[in-house]
Amino acid sequence: MKVDSLNVASVGKALHVLQCFEKSRGDLSFTELVTISGLEKSSVQRFTHTLLQLGYLEKNVKTKRYKLGKKVLDLAFQFLRANSLVESINPLIINLCRATGEKISLSLFDDTTLVYVMRHQAKMEYYFSSLIGRRVPVFCTAGGRAILSKLDSTVVDEILARSDLISFTAKTITDKEQVKKEVALAKTNGYAVALEEIAYGEIALGAAVLDASGVPVASIHISGSLSEWTREDYVEKFSPLLLETVHRVNQR
Repeated sequence: MKVDSLNVASVGKALHVLQCFEKSRGDLSFTELVTISGLEKSSVQRFTHTLLQLGYLEKNVKTKRYKLGKKVLDLAFQFLRANSLVESINPLIINLCRATGEKISLSLFDDTTLVYVMRHQAKMEYYFSSLIGRRVPVFCTAGGRAILSKLDSTVVDEILARSDLISFTAKTITDKEQVKKEVALAKTNGYAVALEEIAYGEIALGAAVLDASGVPVASIHISGSLSEWTREDYVEKFSPLLLETVHRVNQR
């Protein structure tokens, strides 16, 4: 195995400590950080001390438990502020939200996943669904399949081979061949549909955003409730608006 002489192992380990919080919805004890990270206690002690000093971790003086520090938000803000794609799409996302009365999201393509970077709510939604930064797989999301439909079939096969094809609900499609059928349908229609594959009761439409060379880099999603819509009515009403918006984005 070739050694990367430029790789700074200690930096990677420190970031690995921060990534431990991806597996937790709350704070973590020192022992939990050691267990989750798989690092030596002495290493975790040094990294947590340094990250505390820098503001990327915070520690409860009573419970001695750690949580992510507010400094982490600075990085997210700087990323979004510097992202010209997000900035240029935002007005169109707002207009689409007003036109549909549904939740509109923008996600960025990152290998086997999508990362939500913009979520505009038109109705009362549960808290978690409004947060940016959440990662979801490409294989079982409308936006993800729309992106896959813009890629070469060999690339799609490679992405699916690296994906963790887990079920989020009983209706999540995890069979690779069936996923590829959904991708082929998205290629024909210009958009993909997902029914209750991430959350029960949810229907979502997704279409791909392309860069100047025609490579998919993001997707726009419209999502709503099956308690209010049938699949047929939702697709008929909102797919033209979604395609119109994506067309305008891709012509920018």
